This record gives sequence, structure tokens and C-alpha cells, in this order.
Amino acid sequence: MTNKTLLYALLVWFILGILAIVNGVIRNTYYTLAVGGLAAHQISTAIFVAVVLIVACIFVKAVKPADRELIFVGLFWVSLTVVFETIFGHYVMGYPWSRIVADYNIAAGRVWGFVLLVTFFAPLIARKVFRV
Repeated sequence: MTNKTLLYALLVWFILGILAIVNGVIRNTYYTLAVGGLAAHQISTAIFVAVVLIVACIFVKAVKPADRELIFVGLFWVSLTVVFETIFGHYVMGYPWSRIVADYNIAAGRVWGFVLLVTFFAPLIARKVFRV
């Protein structure tokens, strides 16, 4: 991956992080009260998937990474996200490991893993599906 692509990918990841925090605040302030915790999680996950795809389209259109870089950008974003969630969630917020892992339990209706899957493929989807 070129230095330019890596630098812009890092900047975009920070922007996605800010948008994720805003999404979480809105979820906790509004959705959770209206529909309950699990449904609020699912709604905010769907919204954030759309946000990730929109941001990926803007990134791909602006930076024009090579096709071979698209998967690496997605892997970079997912890796940073998992490391951040783990470190921040456990060491800053004090969440037990069981709570952090619980967000990945699809059988319990927790669909956060879908965000990571979409994030991984988002640059490729932007180029190949949305043709940016």
C-alpha cells in the first residue's frame, strides 16, 4: 500500500471512529428508550453499515487506490477497529472480556460482526459495486 493511501486510510478510520461514537450516542439516547437494547443495537448497526459504505465510496473516489490496495485498506480498518475496541473497551471503559466478546454473538442477535465484515469489503464494494 502506498504511503498516501495508508495515510488517508488512517484519517478515514479516525473519521469512521467519530461517526461510530455519534451513532452510539444517538442509539443510547433515542433508539434504546424506544425499542430496547437489542433492537437498538441492530438498528444502529444497520445505520453504521450504510455510513461505512458511504465513507468508503468517498475515500475510493478521492484517493483512487489501486485495486490491489482495496482489500488491504479494509483489513487495515478492521484491524484498527478490533484493536481499539478491545483496548478501549477493556482497559478504559473497564468492560469484562465477556461483554466485549458478546457483541460478536450472532446467535444472541448481536450483529456487530457484520459491521466488521462490511468494513473489510467496503473499499472493494465501493469500487466494484458502486463503481467509484
